[in-house]
Amino acid sequence: MKPSEASRIIADEAKIWRRDIHQHPEILFDLPRTSALVAEKLREFGCDEVVTGIATSGVVAVISGNRGAGKTIALRCDMDALPMSEQTNLPYASKVPNMMHACGHDGHTAILLGAAKRFAAERDFAGKIVLVFQPAEEGGGGGRVMLEEGLLERFGIEEVYGMHNQPGLDVGSFAIRSGPMMAAGDRFVITMTGLGGHAATPHLARDPVLAASHLVVALQSIASRFIDPLDSVVVSITFISGGDRKALNVIPPAVEVGGTIRTMLPATRRAVEQRFRDVVKATAALYDAEAVIDWRPGYPVTVNDIEKTSVAIAAAESIVGAERVDGNWPMTMGSEDFSYMLEKRPGAFIWLGNGDSADLHNPAYNFNDDAIAYGIDYWAAVVAQRLP
Repeated sequence: MKPSEASRIIADEAKIWRRDIHQHPEILFDLPRTSALVAEKLREFGCDEVVTGIATSGVVAVISGNRGAGKTIALRCDMDALPMSEQTNLPYASKVPNMMHACGHDGHTAILLGAAKRFAAERDFAGKIVLVFQPAEEGGGGGRVMLEEGLLERFGIEEVYGMHNQPGLDVGSFAIRSGPMMAAGDRFVITMTGLGGHAATPHLARDPVLAASHLVVALQSIASRFIDPLDSVVVSITFISGGDRKALNVIPPAVEVGGTIRTMLPATRRAVEQRFRDVVKATAALYDAEAVIDWRPGYPVTVNDIEKTSVAIAAAESIVGAERVDGNWPMTMGSEDFSYMLEKRPGAFIWLGNGDSADLHNPAYNFNDDAIAYGIDYWAAVVAQRLP
């Protein structure tokens, strides 16, 4: 099924906004140009209220329907880019060194702006729509900060809905699942300290390289031997640093080991952290070293409300048909800070097909503009479901 004519018309304009944002990426909370563009458009559309400066650069708009009182629901998008260099050679490629919209947040922003234009013009609903343009999804926890600054209470938000593009899923298709959908993502850096010395006399040193090497192997036992194999857990070591390649006969005094742990259940998350700490402590003791853990809690598990997942499925099916909506999409070990909002209010997070593109966080990635109209239609369908 093709997107509606109303959304196709708006999508032609939204594509221009999207490519403009793509050329001028900004990261984390420092989004002055992006948030200014968003606020300008929202005011131009005639939104009832436009509030800026939430979580530094977040923008929130309110649109009231012309059918009287009703629920207040929030539709959220993310606006920030990633600190990486683009390799697409597109005519609208990033103009900012080492910054790139490699996750499609430019597309998400354009879609929600397009939906705002449609809602403000039509207003064919009861209640209020709160449009949330969030900064710092990529590692900054912007959603959490917006909550801490009173987003939900200030605007009376009762339900929350989010959307993200998915490479490999056909354009005009949607995917979702109820319950846990995306993992909690915690990070860590371990400093393993021993006693440096000459590589020819290792018995006079306390080798932190040896301790760190055994630690890397030992940490893999958490997922393979400590957790039920039916419970999803990933422990990945992504960083090891110690010594100097110009001094290959020197045992260094310390080695750093870093990585990430992904879990799908809150109870498992707590258990894995404790086991992680126990393994680090025991391995360090085994090799007469000392370990200091810098534990960096990440985003919680993204958990879709069962009822609101049904709402999302019905909305998607109403615009593309049941055959193009997968309601049992596999869980992914990626993480998403919309999880903070889902902890506080019932809601659902859905995947929007981006077609045969490079994967997310890849320097060759590009958001598919053909998906914009489908995204606008989806937001309109959610409003039709919840604010009839």
